[in-house]
Amino acid sequence: MTFTVIQWATGGVGRGAIQAVRRHPDLELVGCWVHSADKNGRDAGEIAGEQPIGVAATTSVDELLAMDADCVVYAPLLPDEQVVTALLRSGKNVVTPVGWIFPDPARTAGIDAACRDGNATLHGSGIHPGGITERFPLMVSALSSAVTHVRAEEFSDIRTYDAPDVIRHLMGFGGSPRQALAGPIAGALGKGFKASARMVVHELGLGSAATIHTRQEVAVAAAPIDSPIGTIEPGQVAARRLRWEARIGDRPVVTAAVNWLMGEQDLEPAWTFGPGGQRFEIEITGDPSVLVSFTGLHSESVAAGLSHNPGVVATANHCVNAIPYVCRASPGIKTYLDLPLIAGRAARWRAKETR
Repeated sequence: MTFTVIQWATGGVGRGAIQAVRRHPDLELVGCWVHSADKNGRDAGEIAGEQPIGVAATTSVDELLAMDADCVVYAPLLPDEQVVTALLRSGKNVVTPVGWIFPDPARTAGIDAACRDGNATLHGSGIHPGGITERFPLMVSALSSAVTHVRAEEFSDIRTYDAPDVIRHLMGFGGSPRQALAGPIAGALGKGFKASARMVVHELGLGSAATIHTRQEVAVAAAPIDSPIGTIEPGQVAARRLRWEARIGDRPVVTAAVNWLMGEQDLEPAWTFGPGGQRFEIEITGDPSVLVSFTGLHSESVAAGLSHNPGVVATANHCVNAIPYVCRASPGIKTYLDLPLIAGRAARWRAKETR
């Protein structure tokens, strides 16, 4: 069975999702929403850096709401619950990397009603949060007993992230430490990371009384640092650490963390990625304790990352590969705890060869 898909927004994840849909043997792209007028009417394949596919992008929400499609990959920078509600009520399933990973049932009455009205399903996915922070730690925890702590942590060179406005204005790089620490990124990301921590706490039975605490640190440039957002001058923010800890009393039971650096040179304090380099880590403290390191999700150079960022591509793939499972699920909000194992698909030539 072929499932028809609309791509919503064409930033890095959106472009990767268009490419992933084209490669998936069970999916067909039929629509594409774009924010900017200069993309309106352009072929979605060309926007994604590939050959034309005969699907014209549009800025019209109403046009896509009226379109017959099985699923929407909803990937704007920030979510709009009214848009998601409308998509669900129109009968379209939604997979998204920008929320609803493990939502609070007390706050989802509108979404639940839209799912019932449209006989549709909503699934939050992604990578970090949205995979590394909850799906994969829970999978790895099956190798342990008597678990006392779960850690999921990212170590990334943020220079490879091709979103200069986000890096400067949302993440706070290139500004003062005071501006960065007071900026929106901790709150914007915190919704997802806190939901991830709650899922792990819930599923492992680590304690119903857990509270989640946020910590931030910054490092500044000790000398001028060249970056895709311009030169980071001495004293300006050139690295950030954010941590979300679920605690029982004073004891951390789940930790989700990011370490974003503008390289490893000329930082004060002198932060580094450590001997493991750029990576994602999952650590389960129990009997036995288990440490898993994900590599390959970072590019080999800044230039390579700006043209093809594996972490962004993986985020898109994780969403796209969930589509058939979400389309087959019963209506409602479905988390990783509700869906079967989600797998990728073989290359199209391989799938044909083995039939």
